[in-house]
Amino acid sequence: MMRTFLMLSALALATPLAAQDAPVTAVPQSEAEQSRLRQVGAEVLFWSQEQRDANFPNMEKVFPVHVVEASATPRPLPPGAPLPIDAAALDAFIAEQNIAGLIVVQDGKVRLERYARGYGPEGRWTSFSVAKSFTSTLLGAAIADGYIDSVDEPVTKYIPELAGSAYDGVSIAQLLTMTSGARWNEDYTDPNSDVARMFLEPVPAGEDPTVYFMRRLEREAEPGSKWVYKTGETNLIGVLVRNATGKSLAEYLSEKVWQPYGMETDAVWMVDPSGNEVSGCCLSVSLRDYARFGQFILEGAPGVVPEGWMADATRAHATVRPGGFGYGYQWWTYPEGRYGAQGIFGQTITIDPESRTVVVISGAWPRASDPALWAERAAFVDRLIDATDAE
Repeated sequence: MMRTFLMLSALALATPLAAQDAPVTAVPQSEAEQSRLRQVGAEVLFWSQEQRDANFPNMEKVFPVHVVEASATPRPLPPGAPLPIDAAALDAFIAEQNIAGLIVVQDGKVRLERYARGYGPEGRWTSFSVAKSFTSTLLGAAIADGYIDSVDEPVTKYIPELAGSAYDGVSIAQLLTMTSGARWNEDYTDPNSDVARMFLEPVPAGEDPTVYFMRRLEREAEPGSKWVYKTGETNLIGVLVRNATGKSLAEYLSEKVWQPYGMETDAVWMVDPSGNEVSGCCLSVSLRDYARFGQFILEGAPGVVPEGWMADATRAHATVRPGGFGYGYQWWTYPEGRYGAQGIFGQTITIDPESRTVVVISGAWPRASDPALWAERAAFVDRLIDATDAE
């Protein structure tokens, strides 16, 4: 089907804490402590496989978080007919991809569910950049709730500190589609790249670290004319939603999705040095709740976003490469009308409207991104979706 695309999430942007027994809400540290902890946070990209296996399901024991409260009445995910997939091929795929959890839901019923690497139904697994799609859905909710008028409004209306920067004249839609025209370097192998430096610099007291960095970017293209993947812009979306609603992203996600749709497990969302969620990454969710979120999106996020929002959010507003690979409102678009969310180290939600199927995979790849692993992942997801049509 494809070699999927992704960039590293804003993983190094969160502030790690010592391991602890329960999720906590972060308290801003001194400038010296923040600097030290950010440097430690950058090491996550270079964790050993043993560290990834131990920490990906336990990020709240390593980093400060906000809790997304679950529902008291979880939505059922009843079993469906077992998916006719070769057991040996499935086992080999799980082993080769270092998969911790895999679930296939069709018509709201579980047709395949597997766990490995010490993971299980009661646990959570980190999402990395899969969180971007959650963040954009919250922006849609803020429009439906009347906090934001439309995606055609200027970003500076809701983040006035960006006035006079490269974001003058940039619409919310252009922020969602990463077509702002602001110059950005997302190279995680370059210590001088924007994404590497974004939260490493001291920030004046009382200023948001994302806004402080992003307002100093230069413009390289007219807004709407060029697509460049920018984790910093998803972080700006989070700032915009918080400013508009007056609520934390964790609180708003619980209010709009987790509780009314019936998520069964609390999620946790890592926060930056100012104590706000890193909206470009770092939401930890159970496998079944990832599947419920995919089902919620497949249904059009009813009652939460404006009518037609999901259809617009999951179509290609920018071309990533020929053949049907594009980018919508923080959703990747694929051939055959499919779309999904992606994160480093092998996190994916793939949605196929035609077969009414959601495929979620949580993993612990040995590298943040690998073309061979992505190609293998995409081909096997194709097989899983094709198998849903088998008698």
